[in-house]
Amino acid sequence: MKRNNYNKIDKILELPQEVCSNVPKISIIGFDEIIIENFKGILEYEQFFIRINTHMGIVNINGYNLSLENMTDDDIKVKGKVESLDIERTVD
Repeated sequence: MKRNNYNKIDKILELPQEVCSNVPKISIIGFDEIIIENFKGILEYEQFFIRINTHMGIVNINGYNLSLENMTDDDIKVKGKVESLDIERTVD
């Protein structure tokens, strides 16, 4: 299980925060691919709408022909024609 705190040793070793904590990392490649690291689960999944829960909030992806690929325990890849992405922050 990952720690919630980003401590001094992690900073000294220059480890990225998303590696040492539950902070999500969202990578967008063009308009066809989104990779979300440190996700908790899938809340809704349709070809035009996907909601993914993270430790800091919910990521909403809207588009066409959306599909989930390469899902592991910690990251997920969404492919398709992405129209928009928004985040519902649930943690301060």
